[in-house]
Amino acid sequence: MRSFAFNVAYWALSIFYGLTAAFAALTPGREATAWVIRRYVKRMVQAMRVFAGITLQVRGRERLPAGAFIIASKHQSWGDGFATYDQFDDLAFVTGDHLEKFPLLGAVLKKLGAIVVNSCGGREARDSLKQRGADAHAEGRKILIFPEGHLAKIGTKYRYRSGVWHMYRDFDMPVVPLATNLGLFWPEEKYEKHPGTATLEFLDPIPTGLGKDEFLARLEGVIEGKTDDLIAEATGKPAAPAVRVLSEDEASRANR
Repeated sequence: MRSFAFNVAYWALSIFYGLTAAFAALTPGREATAWVIRRYVKRMVQAMRVFAGITLQVRGRERLPAGAFIIASKHQSWGDGFATYDQFDDLAFVTGDHLEKFPLLGAVLKKLGAIVVNSCGGREARDSLKQRGADAHAEGRKILIFPEGHLAKIGTKYRYRSGVWHMYRDFDMPVVPLATNLGLFWPEEKYEKHPGTATLEFLDPIPTGLGKDEFLARLEGVIEGKTDDLIAEATGKPAAPAVRVLSEDEASRANR
């Protein structure tokens, strides 16, 4: 019943606020659309608690640096974006172009200043990150990115893509790793939800100036290590390292 109730609330909120945001996107400036989306996110987090029984606890806010920075987050759940967006007043975010297939959403994303990239990565995605990310950086906004580029099942991980490093280098901004175990309670995009307390934990910022390989190794190491710990904490089982899996585009190339 929890899953059913939450999914009814999810679609009701998404349709109502989606249409409201689409109308707001017709007005000048970004403020009206951003206000609607902030209300949408807050209502969704409330729905997670009230209907699905998922309470969020956030740790490590004292580690957040002053000014603009990049948040690089583990991505286990469709709820990750809601949970993280709700922590900030004005957050730019990187998302795959698959969201533009939903009616009216493309206009809303554009008005919000979202950084929409090709979900398969490559040069086109890097160029979009650079161009659209530069706009967010110029406005002094914090930027959220999921470095794996895919939703990972609990206990798995994907290759950490280099897009986050390109932004880190080009914009000279620190990166704050974010670990989470929300996927235990709202797995990926699945219908079923499981009540409990999910944790988001902001980790120590990675200072600017690192080379690509060192940066990506450090980022993956701290995010995956803390995520394993959070999963172990919630389940009461020993921490186990995530298993690397291939994304669809990687598997397709491997089979050629």
